[in-house]
Amino acid sequence: MSTPAPRLTRTLTLGPVVLFGLAYMAPMIVLGTFGSIDEPSGRAVPTSYLLALVAMLFTAVSYGRMARAYPVAGSAYTYTRRTIDGRVGFLVGWAVLLDYFFLPMVIWLIGATFLNREFPAVPNWIWIVAFIVLTTIVNVIGIQLAANANLLLTGLQILVLIFFVILSFRHAASTGSIFSTAPFGNSSTTVSAVAGGAALAAYSFLGFDAITTLTEETKEPKRTIPKAIVLVTIIGGVIFLITSYAAELIALGLHSVNVDSEAFDIAAQIGGNLFSAFFIAGLVITQLASGIAAQASASRLLFAMGRDNVLPRKVFGFVHPKFHTPVLNILAIGAVGLIGIVNSVSNAVSFINFGAFTAFTFVNLCVFAMALRKRTFHGVGQILGNIVAPLIGAAFDIWLLTQLDWHAHLLGVIWLVLGIGYLTYLTRGFRRPPPEVDFSEDVELTPTTT
Repeated sequence: MSTPAPRLTRTLTLGPVVLFGLAYMAPMIVLGTFGSIDEPSGRAVPTSYLLALVAMLFTAVSYGRMARAYPVAGSAYTYTRRTIDGRVGFLVGWAVLLDYFFLPMVIWLIGATFLNREFPAVPNWIWIVAFIVLTTIVNVIGIQLAANANLLLTGLQILVLIFFVILSFRHAASTGSIFSTAPFGNSSTTVSAVAGGAALAAYSFLGFDAITTLTEETKEPKRTIPKAIVLVTIIGGVIFLITSYAAELIALGLHSVNVDSEAFDIAAQIGGNLFSAFFIAGLVITQLASGIAAQASASRLLFAMGRDNVLPRKVFGFVHPKFHTPVLNILAIGAVGLIGIVNSVSNAVSFINFGAFTAFTFVNLCVFAMALRKRTFHGVGQILGNIVAPLIGAAFDIWLLTQLDWHAHLLGVIWLVLGIGYLTYLTRGFRRPPPEVDFSEDVELTPTTT
């Protein structure tokens, strides 16, 4: 006798979903990475963010189209297997694991690094474990608690950004004017420099895609998810533009700035030691909120792959009967986070970006493939929306992928080779497609738990 398939509960509305996306995106990351973008962009960070926003909007619209067509968990993995091929879908899902599965580790590692800088007597591993335990408890108890926590934490980091912008404008007004074209371009700015900066700035937008993993817990997902994706991208882009403009106003007047801590130098310049401490607290809050959202999203991706039996269903397709959350997946992601104890931020970040841009590329290609399959390319509007726009988005994402350093490419290729090996085993030498289940509401599966 079969029992109903493991299923998540629809409780989220547009507001909480947007907040989850913003928390995953972590708005304060614009200041955490400001120094690394400032120099390569020719000291025109807001211009690089503007270019990155345009590029990401193409992909965001494609995600929205696919979420409307397939309102289920799984994101790029699900879209690719439904529109292109099950085996290609598996490899895209495998690549996405680089982003989703390991990103929480990076977030916790960055947060621990900030705290270790403020409290050097406390070992880094203690902060990492503390982050893991706290976010894991929140996510195990339930998605609604995680959403409520993100409402508070995202609000706090937005407050820090507001103070930063106000203090920056006040400082700029005392020495000149808050209105200037210099942050968008100056004598050291070139087109190639802005483009290179945009490749780095695009990393700040990683997170709008994570919303799709909450599809099966969202009310009216065909309407809510596409709106949320575009809203998060636009809201995040506006925050990045305003904040980077304010920061660049001050940075252009600083001549002896350490690139790795440029945002801290700016914070000290505009608000002294008190605001610098407040600023560090805001960065830690950012990592906590982002960690909650990242762990929740990653656990839903693993749930989708486990329910398909691409990954062992008894483990990855399990939903806790009381909490209605994929508890084993959440715990597994927490365990992976412990790798951060013996890892560095630079190595971890280079590892995940390969997967993110690979996923973005294929989501755009999925829109194109779906248009060809359904023959929705009649008239100028359909050609532009279903053919031209997704191909432009894919081209942008491939270009961003090429901007990663060779370490990321090497690690990414090794990961894909491992994925191909596992896929070969799973399909018995590609003689059969990867296992797949029906994602409709009335589907029934063989029980995975006793």
